[in-house]
Amino acid sequence: MSTGTLPDLRLAGVAAGTWLAALATLHLSWRAGVVLAGVAGVAVVVVFVSSGAVSSGAVSSGAVGNWAVGSGLAARMAAIGVLIGIVTGAGVTASRVALRDAGPVATLAHQRATVRADLVVTDDPRLTRGVVGRPAQYAIAADLTRLRVTGRPALRLSVRVLVLGGDPAWPGVLPGQRVVVEGRLGAPRGGDLRSAVLTARGAPQLVGRASWAQRAAGRLRTGLRRACAPLPPEPGGLLPGLVVGDTTRLEPAVADDFRTTGMTHLLAVSGSNVAIVIGVVLGLARWCRAGPRLAAAVSVVALVGFVILVRPSPSVLRAAALGALALVALASGRPRSAVPGLAAVVVLLVLVDPQLAGEPGFALSVLATAGLLLIAPGWRDALRRHRVPAGLAEAIAVPAAAQLTCAPVIAALSGTIGIVAVPANLLAVPAVPPATVLGVAAALLSPVWPAGAELAAWLAAWPARWLVLVGHYGAQTPAGVAPWPAGAVGGVLLAGVLLALLVAARHRLVRRLAAVVTAAAVVGTMPVRLVAPGWPPPGWLMVVCDVGQGDAVVLPVTPGQAVVVDAGPDPTAVDACLRRLGVHHVPLLVVSHFHADHVGGVDGVFRDRTVGAVVTTAHPEPALGHRQVLAAAAARHTPVRAAVPGEVYTSAGLRLAVLGPGRPLVNTRSDPNNNSLVLRATARGHSLLLAGDAEEDEQQTLLGDPVRVDVLKVAHHGSAFQSPQFLDEVHPSVALVSVGAGNAYGHPNLGVLDRLARGGARVLRTDLSGDLAAVDVDGQLAVAVRGPAPVGGRPQRPKG
Repeated sequence: MSTGTLPDLRLAGVAAGTWLAALATLHLSWRAGVVLAGVAGVAVVVVFVSSGAVSSGAVSSGAVGNWAVGSGLAARMAAIGVLIGIVTGAGVTASRVALRDAGPVATLAHQRATVRADLVVTDDPRLTRGVVGRPAQYAIAADLTRLRVTGRPALRLSVRVLVLGGDPAWPGVLPGQRVVVEGRLGAPRGGDLRSAVLTARGAPQLVGRASWAQRAAGRLRTGLRRACAPLPPEPGGLLPGLVVGDTTRLEPAVADDFRTTGMTHLLAVSGSNVAIVIGVVLGLARWCRAGPRLAAAVSVVALVGFVILVRPSPSVLRAAALGALALVALASGRPRSAVPGLAAVVVLLVLVDPQLAGEPGFALSVLATAGLLLIAPGWRDALRRHRVPAGLAEAIAVPAAAQLTCAPVIAALSGTIGIVAVPANLLAVPAVPPATVLGVAAALLSPVWPAGAELAAWLAAWPARWLVLVGHYGAQTPAGVAPWPAGAVGGVLLAGVLLALLVAARHRLVRRLAAVVTAAAVVGTMPVRLVAPGWPPPGWLMVVCDVGQGDAVVLPVTPGQAVVVDAGPDPTAVDACLRRLGVHHVPLLVVSHFHADHVGGVDGVFRDRTVGAVVTTAHPEPALGHRQVLAAAAARHTPVRAAVPGEVYTSAGLRLAVLGPGRPLVNTRSDPNNNSLVLRATARGHSLLLAGDAEEDEQQTLLGDPVRVDVLKVAHHGSAFQSPQFLDEVHPSVALVSVGAGNAYGHPNLGVLDRLARGGARVLRTDLSGDLAAVDVDGQLAVAVRGPAPVGGRPQRPKG
């Protein structure tokens, strides 16, 4: 390859140094930033002086010596660029972090002061995933402009805060809107430039109006949601997300499938999203035989309209700026020459707003734009050399390049590599243009012709259905997602692997070798994953799903069928667990009691599978959970009845008996917990006890019965409310605890775990080991785990 085709990377080192130094300073402290900047400054001087000395000593060298010195000098200049970036990034960020930590708002936050605050909302209120059964809560990014504390003079300032509010008026607040709220300040979590977290009380008081652009975008977004309301839930919730990034009605199952298949960029307004829009527009322009300048002009118009429709928030404007940079490069016909411009934009944005260094959306925007500039043109030209039409080559190359460059960030965040992501995105390409165009038409028609908007949305729903199918079947593809180290180490490791492959792939022999190795890996590993998958382990008797702070237990009946006991707090979590186990039919769903952490995910059990019957406790409290179970069953015409003490359910090799409660228990510490169904299961000669959330009162009623078992699903997430006599009488060989990491209840109680361990039980927890399985191995009891410690689901003998 000639030198002229090499990208200009002179400013790339400065951008990388600035970005990484700002990120490190955000997560450390301003003092660490000052030290980092000082050390880098000294290193700049040392490298610069040594470079001068080397150049002076090379005067008498020959041609070969001059070439070697020149190469070494280039490396030193690159190092100087990185160090200069570190000096500027660390220095600027340290000053901003020092101001954040030293201001009066930070002091009031540590005092948890009650305040009245004047705010300017900077982004759309975002619904947070709270506890099922409790009111919704919204997270709102805002600038604090005025602060009043009782007994003190008002403060005029300009600092960033995160507002947490539960009032239903928050979703209607537009970015740029001024509001007044009352609430309590709290300390931020760190890693950004927010000085405090403000927990708002009551509704926000609106002051004035948002800008015309924000109001127009708000009306169009509302109109689009209204036009999509008559559609089926999956395409109707997807379409606003695809067009304007509005995921308020997106079905959790669709969101989960899109995450698995690497298609979330279709729903997030980032550089990856902009790259898709630009690729579609450029593909159409090239198909119409438009020249580079005309194609760029058409794309500018589309980009401006996209920004107004999606809503000109800071994240959208950043993504649009990076997209516009790519357009300028494409218009000039020299996309690789725009790399210094991209590096300059990165340096400028990070120095103006160091918080960007820690935002995944910014990283995805930059990397997607880099892929558009550096990789997509070569891939497009290669496809055209193989007689692929110009428009199709553009449409394929742009999303594939964006997916490749964004892969390290996605892997760092998720701990997985979406092997199915590229083919899924390629299959999605034909559906994105019609869905987007028709969705935009629906939004534009909604204020003036609602019926026409509904017609456009109905037409757009057909390609949206295709996207739902691609996501659904892509998520179910065996070996579609491979595990990968999470965090910065995993991201850097994958980036290095991909860079090495890109460089090596320039050689034909290496390309052929890579193709052979890839094919061998696919052929060699796919049968293993299909015939002898790592999860569930062979001979599994029971799996305790990792659903967070809640319960969901699965007992296999026949292949593809299982009894499910409780549904956890979140539909997506229990659905994912059942998918991993290959459960398509649930002949019996047992609800031990109606607390939200046991029934909040009930819709996930019904998702894409049939349920034969639902059996519940006779205690109907809490009423909200009771109604939720009845509604989910009624929507699928599934019968519901209360369990009878002593009744037995048998199917294939599974026997399930109801031990308790033998009678209603009232006036206990928690009546719902102490009226939990307690079940004894028998399978393959092993006994298992599922204790629900039974506490001491109910456990005492079970003493004297033959409750000794091999495996105990520990009651109430291992809380302290356990009867010591009950634990001693059960005397399990294996004790499995379903508990959420970092929960606010202090579960599990270490004393309870210690008592079980001293009794000879092997104790395992979902917060530490993920999904837990009791396994029969040649007639002997074993345990297997799927989660982080250890990985791989290898059976292990219980002690005792």
